[in-house]
Amino acid sequence: MQMRKTNDGTEISALGFGAMRLPKLNGRIDKKMAKELIYYAIDHGVNFIDTALLYHEGNSESFLGEIIKDGYRDKVKLCTKAPAWAITEYEDMEKYLKLQFEKLQTDCIDYYLLHNLNEGSFFRLKELGILDYLESAKEEGKIKHIGFSFHDSTMAFKKIVDAYTWDVCLIQFNFLDENSQAGKIGLEYAASQGITVLVMGPLKGGILAEAPEEALEIWSKSKVKRTPAEWALRWVLNHPDVTCVLSGMGELEQVKMNIKVANKTYPNSIPDDEMKLYNEVKKVYEEHLKVECTGGGYCMPCPSGVDIPQCFTLYNQKHMFKGNFAPDYLYLTVLGGASSGNQSYAGLCNGCGNCVKVCPQNWMSPYF
Repeated sequence: MQMRKTNDGTEISALGFGAMRLPKLNGRIDKKMAKELIYYAIDHGVNFIDTALLYHEGNSESFLGEIIKDGYRDKVKLCTKAPAWAITEYEDMEKYLKLQFEKLQTDCIDYYLLHNLNEGSFFRLKELGILDYLESAKEEGKIKHIGFSFHDSTMAFKKIVDAYTWDVCLIQFNFLDENSQAGKIGLEYAASQGITVLVMGPLKGGILAEAPEEALEIWSKSKVKRTPAEWALRWVLNHPDVTCVLSGMGELEQVKMNIKVANKTYPNSIPDDEMKLYNEVKKVYEEHLKVECTGGGYCMPCPSGVDIPQCFTLYNQKHMFKGNFAPDYLYLTVLGGASSGNQSYAGLCNGCGNCVKVCPQNWMSPYF
């Protein structure tokens, strides 16, 4: 596995395992399958695992704690996140960190991030003395690196970077989001300040794993044939300021493919003729893509019973793949309740706005 160095010289794998999209069985983590995927990844050089308190309705950390305690804990760098939105007083940090130690069955977290920071939440937490707490926890050996994950503007990102001496940050970055959120400007700025940069959403929540026919025709111009997912992952890994790319892998073939791509894609290794193809494909996606949702599920459960991520997924698919009636069929049978009797279609929405408040993408805010 290709290794890249962090700001303190530690080597971590260019590919990290994101534990937000583990395979499911009957609505819960498919422990047998998920264990197989994670063990395979670790056995083939992946040494970075990312999770958070709320992933899989609070079960991601507990699952990881179960499977890595017997020998695998020493093989990986463990990253998890404090629920920034739920911290209302100084004592909350100790409460949540203690809970996460119990779930993960460890007494030290390698990378501890403030989850989903924006400008407002950061300065609110700063006033509460959260940074002082994190520094104390670091001195006591409870955590090794202090950082934050981010979904806001480039300007807000720079303000947060400048306000503290961070070890690490986690940003969304892919060839469609090159100029969104922190973006390439934020990536390079953080790296220039000596901050290790981790990337989430390299496939934009799976959107870039599929491609409209026009995009496939463009990719076919390349002498080397690759899947849309391979193209997307290569683009992120090509950036020298990216230390580790987190991918939520739900199938063994995805793990194998991502490991293969991570082993072959070094910084600045993509030739100019292929970079031109990315620019052409980007225009195609921008023409077809209707919703910026990456399917993170922060909006769930919906009080009205709407399956919000699935509604947006099918809406995008309908517009990206012309002539494909599968999205219509799935909308009627699954979300409409024809197959199960449980309705979760968009028409159930009552406009309460709860989803808008918790969505890290903030793309719906102008409409409410």
